[in-house]
Amino acid sequence: MSTEVVPVGEAWPPQRGRLSDPEAERRVLGILIQYPELIDSVIDRLRPHHFQDRTTRKVFDAILSLYTSHGRISYSRVYDQLRKERAFPDIERVLLELTESFTSPGELEPSTELLMAAYARRRLWEAAQAIQQMVLEETETSVAEYQARAQEIIFEASQEATGLEDEVKDLVDILGRCYVRLTERREGKQSYGLLVRFPAIDYLTTGFKPKDLIILAARPSMGKTALALNFAVNVAKRKIPVLIFSLEMDDEQIGDRIVLSELFRLQQTDTPVSSMEYATRMDDAKFAATQSIFNELYHLPIMVVDRRGLTTAEIRAKARKVKAQYPDLGLIIIDYLQLIRPPRESSTKNWALVVGDMVREIRDLAGELDLPIILLSQLNRGVEARENKRPVMSDLRDSGNIEEFADVVMFLYRDDYYYPERAKQEGTEGEVEVIIAKQRKGPTGSAKLRFIREFTRFIELAPEEAAR
Repeated sequence: MSTEVVPVGEAWPPQRGRLSDPEAERRVLGILIQYPELIDSVIDRLRPHHFQDRTTRKVFDAILSLYTSHGRISYSRVYDQLRKERAFPDIERVLLELTESFTSPGELEPSTELLMAAYARRRLWEAAQAIQQMVLEETETSVAEYQARAQEIIFEASQEATGLEDEVKDLVDILGRCYVRLTERREGKQSYGLLVRFPAIDYLTTGFKPKDLIILAARPSMGKTALALNFAVNVAKRKIPVLIFSLEMDDEQIGDRIVLSELFRLQQTDTPVSSMEYATRMDDAKFAATQSIFNELYHLPIMVVDRRGLTTAEIRAKARKVKAQYPDLGLIIIDYLQLIRPPRESSTKNWALVVGDMVREIRDLAGELDLPIILLSQLNRGVEARENKRPVMSDLRDSGNIEEFADVVMFLYRDDYYYPERAKQEGTEGEVEVIIAKQRKGPTGSAKLRFIREFTRFIELAPEEAAR
């Protein structure tokens, strides 16, 4: 072990004084050694890396080690610990310097805050250096990937610098917040979760909860993208911003689908507009009716990212940027899981584990941004081989840990997809079963909707249909 003499107060880099506070480091250690009973008030926030000076860091290391193993410290114990570790020469002189001048115990809290602030600046400076070095490297990395990684570096630095806050919460405070939410719901000021304005679904879920990851899975052509876009429009109509990541369709396709779903409302008017007319030509009256739909949709707070091959890191970076611009962002939709590009370093890992890692990262993003994320997913082909073709958990393609990380798992099932003749005879064409197969904060069950395929629109079943 090195025996280099490091004067108390030396900091690195020495020319950047704002990145360290040697006086605060000495005050904190001096107070802890003289008033060891105060250690409980700061030990959960301070770590060795908060001490930039190498000597004071070693002293705090010794204090932390003693506290961890014995639950208490004293001058003699700290001295013995440092001597046993041969931390640095002239241990007695260093400890005397720390304790010889009188320091008020009241200085402990403000000095601790100074240390944490200096560390936060230091981490941001290190992040800036890392970004500079990354950009100067000669690689084939795209500008978008640089931007995503730079945001990630800055975010990690900020989180690490401020992530040691007290995590022990008093039940009184917790119940106080719960009671406020209860009264808001009772008075109609706020729902428990984000309602998507399909009563059958909202009844089962009581709305999608902040921080939740909702998996919406189905076989191709079942209507999962259409349902997700219907959710988005219903939420945005309440002036709640929605962000859509479309990894398959481009932005105009998304826009056309949204318009088509709203054109369905014209079917009971004097100027109905068919999907064929929308895609070709229409007379003046129908064009004016369609314009009215556009005018309604222009004001919806929906943002679309339609770049293919995004990684979870890029999705996270773009979502953070939108959240910063729209603090009341209420919902994110990602279409779909199997089109997210895995990180380069994942090529040697089991694919199911890679998919599980991506799902976990998206769930972490939901928690970070404090909103629900709907992640669409394909189902594997195994469902086709069964007699009962209603999806179950094992049908999630590359299931890995998808089920484990998801807060809600929803499947779509249409009888007319597999048995069109039977559905025609029974009058169940277009009926869709929305199966809530998993829900951490509520019951499982099924809700029935009708899918108007021409308009990519879901509607509630009539009461007599729902009763079947």
